[in-house]
Amino acid sequence: MTIPAPPSGPVPYDKAFALKLLADMLRIRRMEEKSAELYGAGKIRGFLHLYIGEEAVAVGALHALQAEDNLVTTYREHGHALVRGMDMGVIMAEMYGKREGCARGRGGSMHLFDKRTRLFGGNAIVAGGLPLAAGLALADKMRETGRITACFFGDGAVAEGAFHEAMNLAALWKLPVLFCCENNLYAMGTALARSESQTDLCAKAASYKVPTIRADGMDVVAVHEATKQAVAKVRTGEAPLFIEYQTYRFRAHSMFDAELYRSKAEVEEWKTRGPIHTYTARLKQEGKLSEDEFLALDAKVNDEVATAVAYAEAGQWETVEEMLAGVCTQRGQPS
Repeated sequence: MTIPAPPSGPVPYDKAFALKLLADMLRIRRMEEKSAELYGAGKIRGFLHLYIGEEAVAVGALHALQAEDNLVTTYREHGHALVRGMDMGVIMAEMYGKREGCARGRGGSMHLFDKRTRLFGGNAIVAGGLPLAAGLALADKMRETGRITACFFGDGAVAEGAFHEAMNLAALWKLPVLFCCENNLYAMGTALARSESQTDLCAKAASYKVPTIRADGMDVVAVHEATKQAVAKVRTGEAPLFIEYQTYRFRAHSMFDAELYRSKAEVEEWKTRGPIHTYTARLKQEGKLSEDEFLALDAKVNDEVATAVAYAEAGQWETVEEMLAGVCTQRGQPS
């Protein structure tokens, strides 16, 4: 995939909503930058997959959903959880391993979960969320709730059997699922063209007679508009639907990744299409944002990050007795 041209055209939203999109992208970026810093300091351990560069996808897409819709994500889900409504301090506490986290610190970075906001993971298995999404959608269809399920996954998931099984069942049963593929070109560390003979991911979904849409994942407006169109179709019974967001991550696959599979020049070239600075430039050009307003917004976001870190730092570790609660003994009884 070639680097898409910079977005053009006016931002079709009033100032309040336009700035909300910018604020949420900034919240993700600053939280992820701080997470990388904390990982280096040994505060966050285990696996850590950053969303830097892909912010437009989570922000544009999730703002097209309704609060009662289901959300299923991958292990690169911090941004999705934040935009969905999970408190940044709770996210940070979970990554610290503290009991104040959304899973009492037992899940960590890859397993954010929040029943209140209907966020059903944070799934660490590649393509593992797709069958879950199909199951949630089947339940909602049988109960006639009117909900849809948005399932986010990466380009690497299309090589997994679970992708094809979920796509096939969703098509056969006309399940209200919006399959959201975040195509950042590299799965873990292998370029899509080196692992797939068919690199047109929409064609894979179309082979199951699932309608498809392709959107520029570096443009929050393009993402939001495409997702609104897709959500409307799924909600009115034209289900399911597959949408491919063509995006790019600016950081390595994870903090363990030596990143030997792509050149620094390629990364730098993609950064010229960064979703935050290109969107900011459009807003300034249209008179919807001044430099002082941007600086004030960024300062507010940085204060939120600092508060979240302080919350995680002040959090408590579970006791051994708490950690053993619910663990089964050899006889199959809770300890």
